[in-house]
Amino acid sequence: MTGSRRPRSFYALAAFFGLFILFLYGPLSTIIILSFQGPGGGLTFPMRGTSLNWFRNLFETQLVGDFGGSFRRSLALGSVVMIVTVVFSFLAGLAFRKHFRGAGIVFYLAIASLIVPSVLVSLGIGLQFRILQWDPAWYSSGLGAHLSWTLPFGLLIMFAVFNRFDRSYEEAARDLGASAWQTIRFVVLPIVLPSLVGVGLFGFTLSYDEFARSLYTSGTFNTLPLELYAMTTNVTTPVLYALGTLTTAFSFLVIAVALVVVLAMQRRYARAGSDAGQGV
Repeated sequence: MTGSRRPRSFYALAAFFGLFILFLYGPLSTIIILSFQGPGGGLTFPMRGTSLNWFRNLFETQLVGDFGGSFRRSLALGSVVMIVTVVFSFLAGLAFRKHFRGAGIVFYLAIASLIVPSVLVSLGIGLQFRILQWDPAWYSSGLGAHLSWTLPFGLLIMFAVFNRFDRSYEEAARDLGASAWQTIRFVVLPIVLPSLVGVGLFGFTLSYDEFARSLYTSGTFNTLPLELYAMTTNVTTPVLYALGTLTTAFSFLVIAVALVVVLAMQRRYARAGSDAGQGV
């Protein structure tokens, strides 16, 4: 019995993890609960009844705030950032597999934006656009600012993936007469596809909720994080909490879809491997 007792470090780590979960999801749970206030409810506890009133109110014409427009802009921007991040991270991962002159300089330049404060990056891009007499907008300067945040993460992920990649698969494909493009398309890409899904999910979520790098680059029209921040200064009803609940639900939906895609691909590959084994 004495030997089965857990060490004190286990309970210390468990307590720390519990506090972390409470700190992370406690405020979020509070916002979700308060979004179901009754029609006469306020921004704090105790709740005055329960209803879906504030969710209905969210889709009505608002005196302040452009919920629909800001959501569509963030969704479009996040989707473009996701696609660009996946494509360029994959291509860069392939390129860095072979040593070339200046590879170290290119690598450090690519990830330098991770150590620069996001507000400074946003301010610099916004000022550069104004110097060039271009109007900052979420689809131009905002896109560049978000890519300066998502691309370095995508590169680091793909570097780690390709460092563990077994090149014997490629050699086998070339021995069987496959061209370089066929090897990438039918061998390399299917193997790293789950990682690319992760890079895409990472890029989308980083862009979708990015505030600092959107602050000076979004132009006239706000993205959703900027709209939420603006609402905190002039909206005094639980409709703000309802918006937070819906955006949180959307974020979890995106994660769930990505997980389903990864599981579907794994089952497909497992089925293909099983069929190939039976054929042999």
